[in-house]
Amino acid sequence: MARLAIVVGPLVLALWIFCLVGVLTSRDDDVRLLPRWGWLLAVLLFPFVGSVVWLAFGRPVRDRPRRGERSQPAFPEYDRPGRMAASDPAADEAFLRRVRERAEEQRRRAAEQRRVEEQRRAEEQRGTEDDDPQTAAYPDGS
Repeated sequence: MARLAIVVGPLVLALWIFCLVGVLTSRDDDVRLLPRWGWLLAVLLFPFVGSVVWLAFGRPVRDRPRRGERSQPAFPEYDRPGRMAASDPAADEAFLRRVRERAEEQRRRAAEQRRVEEQRRAEEQRGTEDDDPQTAAYPDGS
C-alpha cells in the first residue's frame, strides 16, 4: 500500500499542478461550463476530482474560434490570433465606407499640399530672377 502511495502521490500532485496552472493561465472567455474562479475553487478544494473534471469539462478547446474571430480565413497568411471580423454585414459596410472616406480625404490633402508647394517654388524662382544683381542695379536697363 505504501508503494502505491509513493507512485500515485507524485502523479496526483503533478496532475494537480498542471490543472492549477491551466486554470490560472486560461482566458475567462475560453473556459467552459463554469467561470474561471469556480474552476479554481474546484481544483484547489478537490485536487484529484477537480483536476479530472477540469480536464474533461472546463479546459478550453483551442481549435474553436473566439467571439468575432474568423472561422476559416480566406487568406491564411494574414490570419493572426485575435484578428477580428465584422459581426454583421452592415457594420462591415460602414467600416469600409469610413476607410474609403478617410483615404479620399488624405488624397485631397496631399494634392493640396503638392499644389501649395509648387506655387511656393514658382514664387521663389520668380523672386530669384528679380534679385539678379545686374538688373537690380540699373532698373532702367542702362
